[in-house]
Amino acid sequence: MSSELAQKYFDLQKYVDWTPEDQQRVLEVSNLLLANRGPLIEDFYEEIQAHAHTREILDGRAEQITRLKATLGQWLQRLLLGPYDQDYVVLRSHIGRRHVEIGLDQIYVNAGLARLRSKICESLSQHWTGSPRELILTTISLNKLLDLDLAIIEDAYQAEYLARHQSLSKENLQLRVALDRRQKKAVIVGESEPMQEVYRLIARTGPTNKPILIQGESGTGKELVAAALHRSSRLADKPLVAINCAALSESLLESELFGHEKGAFTGATSSKPGLFEVADGGTLFIDEIGELAGILQIKLLRVLEDGSLRRVGSVQERRVNVRLLAATNRDLAQDVATGRFREDLYYRINVLTINLPPLRLRPADIPLLVKHFAPGQWKWDETFGDTLQRYSWPGNVRQLRNALDRAKVLAEDEWLQAENLPAEILRSTEEISAAPPADNSDLDTINRYHITSTFQRCQGNKARTARALGISRRTLYRLLEKHDIDLLQTKS
Repeated sequence: MSSELAQKYFDLQKYVDWTPEDQQRVLEVSNLLLANRGPLIEDFYEEIQAHAHTREILDGRAEQITRLKATLGQWLQRLLLGPYDQDYVVLRSHIGRRHVEIGLDQIYVNAGLARLRSKICESLSQHWTGSPRELILTTISLNKLLDLDLAIIEDAYQAEYLARHQSLSKENLQLRVALDRRQKKAVIVGESEPMQEVYRLIARTGPTNKPILIQGESGTGKELVAAALHRSSRLADKPLVAINCAALSESLLESELFGHEKGAFTGATSSKPGLFEVADGGTLFIDEIGELAGILQIKLLRVLEDGSLRRVGSVQERRVNVRLLAATNRDLAQDVATGRFREDLYYRINVLTINLPPLRLRPADIPLLVKHFAPGQWKWDETFGDTLQRYSWPGNVRQLRNALDRAKVLAEDEWLQAENLPAEILRSTEEISAAPPADNSDLDTINRYHITSTFQRCQGNKARTARALGISRRTLYRLLEKHDIDLLQTKS
């Protein structure tokens, strides 16, 4: 930024026709003016404090003003003696930023600088011993120099003000996002062995800043895991921003992720930061990342590799520091093999992986989920619980919650009854219940039914199933293989 400001200064020197002769004239009167440096600086701050607004700001800041006066003294010496290089521009812009820091309005500082200019020219006239013509030329040279200086201070003021305004706007947006998401803090429910493994991975991977891929079927709670990872990280006090790729078109998704400039497309009536900028310093959760289009995969990869992005319709590079959490219900490895998903992006987001088990693989958690979604005075009988246990739940926890909502709406006296569950659940459980073998079935068929029904009764727990059958777990696995029993189908 300082090099850009310096280049502006050098361009302005040409614009105002600043010449070596001007520099020489200023140098010849520098000692005369520096001898009166103290009164000039005091007069500058007296002019500023003549206004009620600035007087209120400066009240009680004597130490800070003393530092500003010292810096202003250094600037005046550098102004008159040169050299007018990048270091000089940095020094002058630093004073402008300090004024912004303490809240001084630019208009009052400009009034002080105008007073300073007048006092410098007045001091020069009082102590001048040369010809009137040289006095005029020297005064012109001083005014050129002070015009250049004013351009630096105004540019520094504007840059610092915009930076602070943008930072505040982004912080406010981040706070609103964080507040919205924390209004209702959801929890993960489950105590089964598969869920214990999920909890262990969350505890181990949450504190890292590495990208994490959350895989699982629809409705298994991938967003809840993302929230838990964020809460357990060092970024927990920063925003967690979420977006679902499957819910938006490609063009809208690009604008949401990376932002856009005014006029970038029809309807873009103002500039808008993307979610990467909103989440800067925090966490961005991209749900259904497998639905991301090819061109957006390339842009996402670039952000992950070097932290840079461009808004739609802009050539300006912007830097962000975001931790990425991604989720999908697709087999991304298979999508890589078929060319649907970029291999380099897959390895970039798949540093750590958490696989969420479907509900059919953790039937022991169904009673806990029922208590969570139907708390308080809600009651249910054994038939209701058995019906839920026997269903395969292709929609997982989300489907279970919706089924319970239906049962609660149709319930009488806060009793949840199986007859009030959705029809597809009742049909499926009736088919399963009607599955025992016929009397003339062979021994293998009877054994197969006995093993599968025991496995269901033990809620999918292999150790309990083996104990109930009076065999070892190794024997159970051998029998499962012998009878070609599919555990997924059995649990459903």
